[in-house]
Amino acid sequence: QVQTVESGGGLVQPGGSLTLSCVCSINNFKDYVMGWYRQAAGKQPEFVATIMTGGTQTYLPSVNGRFTISRDNAKNTVHLQMNNLKPEDTAVYHCKCGHWPWGQGTQVTVSS
Repeated sequence: QVQTVESGGGLVQPGGSLTLSCVCSINNFKDYVMGWYRQAAGKQPEFVATIMTGGTQTYLPSVNGRFTISRDNAKNTVHLQMNNLKPEDTAVYHCKCGHWPWGQGTQVTVSS
């Protein structure tokens, strides 16, 4: 059974930074698209960023230029570096490994 484990969330002030990490227990990690999604309280989930097998990245427009997704194929890990965080970034962030269901998520709260 595939396990997706996210970490790195927390409470941060506006303008601060966090780095989220996700480990995917899948074979041939390098052959799959990896992504981050988020769900704020009372709202629908939304796409945040994806990284293709070749490294091409795509971002939600509101995070473009502030967030960076990266992958380490040797460690089955995908990261999300988040800078200049805003209160509207507050959500539970979920990692998606390929076509498998996303993990439990990690809470990010941006507040002063």
